[in-house]
Amino acid sequence: MAIRSASLSILQIFGLAALPGSMFSLWQLQILHDSLHSSLLPKPTINNPSSFMKKLIRRRKRIQKAILFFGSFPSAYGYYLYLQYGHLTHHNALGDPDKVSLAALFNSTKVDFEDGDLLFAVHRMKLLGDIGPKVLLKWPEKKEIILSIGNAGFNCWKEGRAVINAMIFTVTFMYERMMLIMNDFVVALMGKNYFFPNKPERFHHEGAMYARCAVFIRLGLCFLAKSWKPLLFLYLSETLWSIPPHPCCAMFVTNHGSDVDDDGNCIPSSSTYAGRWYSILTLGTNYHVEHHDFPTIPLHKLGKLRKIAPEFYRSGGGDKLLSIMRKTFAKPDYYACMNAAA
Repeated sequence: MAIRSASLSILQIFGLAALPGSMFSLWQLQILHDSLHSSLLPKPTINNPSSFMKKLIRRRKRIQKAILFFGSFPSAYGYYLYLQYGHLTHHNALGDPDKVSLAALFNSTKVDFEDGDLLFAVHRMKLLGDIGPKVLLKWPEKKEIILSIGNAGFNCWKEGRAVINAMIFTVTFMYERMMLIMNDFVVALMGKNYFFPNKPERFHHEGAMYARCAVFIRLGLCFLAKSWKPLLFLYLSETLWSIPPHPCCAMFVTNHGSDVDDDGNCIPSSSTYAGRWYSILTLGTNYHVEHHDFPTIPLHKLGKLRKIAPEFYRSGGGDKLLSIMRKTFAKPDYYACMNAAA
């Protein structure tokens, strides 16, 4: 589809990227996500495996790593870095301000991000702790500034102005993603991601290898199509499902809010139940509470989990997607009960 987009107008590319492009991009993310959680390939506990399955099981970790890397292509900015370095730690540090802040994430000396979801949440949610990344300016006067596109946009939000807030979110989110594409060129050339200066050499080496492959494939697609439009198609496919009024945006912007149950307990994750077709569109990503309860269950089977144990999950299946988005952008939550854990 990326190569075919070269023959389309800009408006037609927007339409193709909105659906099916964005759906396939989200599916790409979730298939890679399942591989990361070891729920894509056959388990070592499989009964009476064939000789092929035995070989697959023996090489499972190596195959999973290859799927995560090569399965991330083609892409405009890609899901690899978030999944490889920020998703599993997200499960461990979810909403705990003592473990992570956005500034700590950018200043960290660890290979992994403390919680990769903070990189998205900063665009639309309240956070505790210091914000980053911070840059020291030496001219015209020496001072430290916060270089966060998401935080700068979020600070312009006004409670109750859902449409304006949604527009600000859309602009900052898409602009930051555009900058990520540019940053891949820098990382590919320089061999280092300067937004994370303190991370060990392994992070920069693997990041540079990914960036060089990604840039090569992007340029290759543009060369084959004799146009820059394939890159536009990929960029739109990866961003449009995350922003309003796309239906998938409803589950993306609410998956880690701060809802309160009947007993007054804060719930750091939420699911969106909008029918069977919505679950197909999102490939089960909408079952987010279920996923955090059982991370190793494949996303496409999480709906069955809700049927098996209905007493543990919210009933109903008619969530209104536009109403969810309107409420979320009108009154932003703290990220994942972060204020309750403080």
